[in-house]
Amino acid sequence: MAVRFISTLVVAALTLFAIVPAQAEVVFQDVTSPKGIHAWLVEDYSVPIVTIRFSFSGGTSQDPVGKEGLANLMTSLFDEGAGDLDSDTFQIKLDDAGAEMSFSADQDAVHGSMRMLADQQPEAFGLLKMSVESPRFDQNPIDRMRSQIVSGIMANAQRPETAANEQWAKTLYGDHPYSRTNDGTIAGLTTVTAADLRAFHRAMFARSNLHIGVVGAIDAETLKTRLDQVFGDLPAEAALTPVPDIVPKLGQDVGITYNLPQTTIYMAYPGVQRADPDFFAAYVMNYILGGGDFSSRLFAEVREKRGLTYGVSSSLQNSDHADSLVIGTATRADRAGETLKVIQDVIAGLAKDGPTEAELASAKKYIIGSYAINSMSSSVAIANTLVGLQDVDLPIDYVAQRPALINAVTLEQVKAAAAKLLSVKPTILLLGPAATPADVPTPTPAPALETPTQP
Repeated sequence: MAVRFISTLVVAALTLFAIVPAQAEVVFQDVTSPKGIHAWLVEDYSVPIVTIRFSFSGGTSQDPVGKEGLANLMTSLFDEGAGDLDSDTFQIKLDDAGAEMSFSADQDAVHGSMRMLADQQPEAFGLLKMSVESPRFDQNPIDRMRSQIVSGIMANAQRPETAANEQWAKTLYGDHPYSRTNDGTIAGLTTVTAADLRAFHRAMFARSNLHIGVVGAIDAETLKTRLDQVFGDLPAEAALTPVPDIVPKLGQDVGITYNLPQTTIYMAYPGVQRADPDFFAAYVMNYILGGGDFSSRLFAEVREKRGLTYGVSSSLQNSDHADSLVIGTATRADRAGETLKVIQDVIAGLAKDGPTEAELASAKKYIIGSYAINSMSSSVAIANTLVGLQDVDLPIDYVAQRPALINAVTLEQVKAAAAKLLSVKPTILLLGPAATPADVPTPTPAPALETPTQP
């Protein structure tokens, strides 16, 4: 018990240090190891911490049909034994090394990270190597973690929001892998074996689909050694299943009836690919529409003037294989029709006339000024940014280029983006009591919730 108590204090210190904003200029270095492993590095010796974050392209969209949840289960097992260390021994050594490790999966990638004390790099990176290269996938941890995930799925199944999110994804994406939840299904998880996990790990964990960001008290030459230590013996090429691009299906009205005091509203419009020349015009337009929180048109009209909701927002959602602009809010059930009508009027006005010069100038100022706060304010945030930029194939000098790219956006370009994206009939989903206003889609009863059983 003493070992775990002491290491808990160490991890607490790691967390404290990691949220301290960096005061010096952030300089990105492109580092390549002798074995050809690439990483972006930000050296920072203000605290004796090293943070590494990495991603392997693929994610839950790689789950085979009938084994939904495979990627998610895999990510829960990387600290449950690796190499010659069983689960308990591995976690004790992780504590002894003063390190904190985590893994997760989304539709497009498996993400991993570790934070460690700089003077315990050899021990921490050694454990990370074992976890990345040779996870054990022993049966007892598999059964235990699968049971936890299934319990979470069962609990979430009782929430009406879960039914809404599942129906939303199926409405937009049909049978595409993006229509599936990242957690997976109880039926799919039940079929997953240790052999499935090992094969999935071999297929996804490779050097060809790997992106790495490192921040902290480590120099480039030392990092080269660590990169080869952790990732250098992985297979050269990933064996991923091709995932087709898909355009979300728009123009649909979907209702899910639940006896709730509020109605939740989702709206989906066309998106813009991250590499599209019009991306920044669309990005600025979205900020003016609903991405700017308190300064957006939607917030002003729906929340401030009419008090119809506590919050309403819009966002450009970019994935590897689909893009969309999504609007979301929740309102009193008896005012759902009014709320939807106000949102539609705001959208129609922006599509018809575009923003004003004042709105454009204000949006540019905020988008440029807030980037450092949102993306560069801590070692964890910087590491996430380093990997995120690589994930979408942006150059290492993107942060320096970004203000000029945004300032170059013209009023006419934003008007064109608004007209193009917001003039399309959206897909609308409502979750709540049956609505009566003519401009609100008539909800259909929600499917009966299954009563899941343990595998």
